[in-house]
Amino acid sequence: MHAMAPAVQDRLPFLASPPAPPPARVRGRNPPLAEMLRLVGAATVDDPAAADDDDASPSTFPLPLPNTPGHVAANEGAAPIGRTIQFRLAFTNLTYSVRAKHHRGAKASGAGALLPRRVTVSAAGLDAPSSQTTRALLDNVSGEAREGEILAVMGASGSGKSTLIDALANRISRGALKGGVTLNGEPLTDGVLKSISAYVMQDDLLFPMLTVTETLSFAAEFRLPRALSPAKKRARVQALLDQLGLRAAAHTIIGDEGHRGVSGGERRRVSIGTDIIHDPILLFLDEPTSGLDSTSAFMVVKVLRRVAESGSIVVTSIHQPSHRILGLLDRVMFLSGGRTVYYGPPSALPAYFAELGFPVPDNENRAEFALDLIREFEASPTGTKPLVDFNRTWQLMHAPPSPPDSSPASGSGTMSLKEAISASISRGKLVSGADVAGDQAAAVHTYANPFWVEMKVLTRRSAINTRRTPELFLIRLGAVVVTGAILATVFFKLDYSPKGAQERLGFFAFAMSTMYYTCADALPVFLNASATSSSSARRPTAPTAAGLLRALQRHRPPPPSRSSSSSPSLAFASTTFFAVGLPGGASGFAFYALAILASFWAGSGFVTFLSGVIPHVMIGYTVVVAILAYFLLFSGFFINRDRIPAYWIWFHYLSLVKYPFEGVLQNEFGRAGECFVRGAQIFDNSPLAGLPDAVKVRVLASISSALGVAIQPDTCLVTGRGVLQQTAVTQLGKWECLLVTAAWGFLFRILFYFSLVLGSKNKRR
Repeated sequence: MHAMAPAVQDRLPFLASPPAPPPARVRGRNPPLAEMLRLVGAATVDDPAAADDDDASPSTFPLPLPNTPGHVAANEGAAPIGRTIQFRLAFTNLTYSVRAKHHRGAKASGAGALLPRRVTVSAAGLDAPSSQTTRALLDNVSGEAREGEILAVMGASGSGKSTLIDALANRISRGALKGGVTLNGEPLTDGVLKSISAYVMQDDLLFPMLTVTETLSFAAEFRLPRALSPAKKRARVQALLDQLGLRAAAHTIIGDEGHRGVSGGERRRVSIGTDIIHDPILLFLDEPTSGLDSTSAFMVVKVLRRVAESGSIVVTSIHQPSHRILGLLDRVMFLSGGRTVYYGPPSALPAYFAELGFPVPDNENRAEFALDLIREFEASPTGTKPLVDFNRTWQLMHAPPSPPDSSPASGSGTMSLKEAISASISRGKLVSGADVAGDQAAAVHTYANPFWVEMKVLTRRSAINTRRTPELFLIRLGAVVVTGAILATVFFKLDYSPKGAQERLGFFAFAMSTMYYTCADALPVFLNASATSSSSARRPTAPTAAGLLRALQRHRPPPPSRSSSSSPSLAFASTTFFAVGLPGGASGFAFYALAILASFWAGSGFVTFLSGVIPHVMIGYTVVVAILAYFLLFSGFFINRDRIPAYWIWFHYLSLVKYPFEGVLQNEFGRAGECFVRGAQIFDNSPLAGLPDAVKVRVLASISSALGVAIQPDTCLVTGRGVLQQTAVTQLGKWECLLVTAAWGFLFRILFYFSLVLGSKNKRR
């Protein structure tokens, strides 16, 4: 394999020495106006019959590069005449680098060794054990995609495919990305890009218990404007079912590990459908065929073909397409180490590699041959530099001739971005058939619906998904009831004694902490809801507000089990309050139930917030369990507030367990007339507890004589308020504790909102 470089140089002698640099106008700046107009004119289709021919080869469209005089003309026919391509997405010299540490003596291997590096010498000099390197994930990548076409980015893992998709979709911060991305020659703002584009992630984030039709219908409620009639929204969903090839699975649930649903290919098409419900102009997809068999992958790309033919620009990354998939693509771009090794139509691949000296064998997949050859070059000492240089030279050699008249006066041009968007809306794009035109069509909004509509749809979607999984509610309710029953039997009918007071403290500490631990079971649900609610199509406030309602719904039994108004908090309170023998009657029971409900509320808010900042379930469980253990430790049960070290006292006030724990203690011990230590009980829990009663009476008489206070065996020495003073529960009243607990729930949901705001940017730095 290492002998490959001389062979390549023998076949390509111009690569043995650095090629002459191209003219400055090609590399140094944007093309002049005349050349831009010529490129715009090259995008005009003049033959209506050819434009409407579905079997026409994708290579019939000329492919000029934004920063070169043209593109490969091989296998291209005459440009059809008639329809003007309204949208042209161009990207020029995109460069994106990240910093990485390179250890001295470590041998680069794998895909990382293929990435260009710029070494920044550290202050210690070249002999330092490590130095900072800048690794280019994209290195001067240029290309173009046009309306009605699919641009597929290919390459091995680590070649920069996903990075390029993120760069085009504005998911890389402007300061980190160099180069330009324009649509019809105009840079895209975040608001316009959100309105006219869609980004389909590699993972399918769908609610498992919704059917295909329901999933697309909810997407229509999010994406389509409220002014559009329900009948037109339903018609759009039905049309999309046919476009996606999902008519047979329209009433099948999505499914998950425990519920059988649609197939993997159908699931992927549903994911695409939720993002193209508004018929976007730009569609970006990251590995849409990943994990699918060849037939399912072909069906997915056929859907993308239909989307492109509807007047959209489709840019996707594909790992290793089959021969059938390759025939559906208009342009392909092969990357290696962030650099372009081929850009052009798939039909020109045989001519490209034949001129390179490596002809594609008959009956072999051109894409697989290209990827294998690129991998061989990557493993050679010269790397892929010969391929990169040959691609640049080949593009220049096969540039189409300039038209004789490329002046602005010739009328060759394209619409402005605003005019093109307005024309697309008028013919049904973006709003899917809404009756708009003129200035109304040009009015593109970042969000299709007001806040309250988004919140209503989110809440209804979550309620349907929850109602169809009653086993989750029953399991949660059963766990709460079983826990309450165990506590009721262990702490059955506590008496009014020093031991009874201590046992009450233990019961309340365990009961309140259990409420928080019970909320941890919803972490996977909140993680899924957080991911599916973080779309740029809706405001971060909508899933936050919907989460408030969803948290309340979690404590109500879904139909058909809604035969009573019981909830987990009410069930736990009913199971334990009377069995343990807690005082207060109806008012005491009401506050106790409210304290449990507030604990559920704060706990679910805490879990909701963590779902917004922790993307993995197992890490989330670890963090939840650890932090709740710290909350219990500093709640005031194991050690009183006045005994906590000063450097840890802040954690005591941050403890979620502290406030409901102190609230129920106030509810239990704050009443007058209750005594927990009487004269004869001062000997309990001491070495004198075994003395005869007569001896205890004489000892009490001696103590009374010494203190000058009459202490009888039934004299009350410690009331409930005394217990509160001994446990340092004196700063807040019970209602104040309840309000603070509820406030924690709101605070965590506000923090969840900010996590969505920051996370919805989804931009690399």
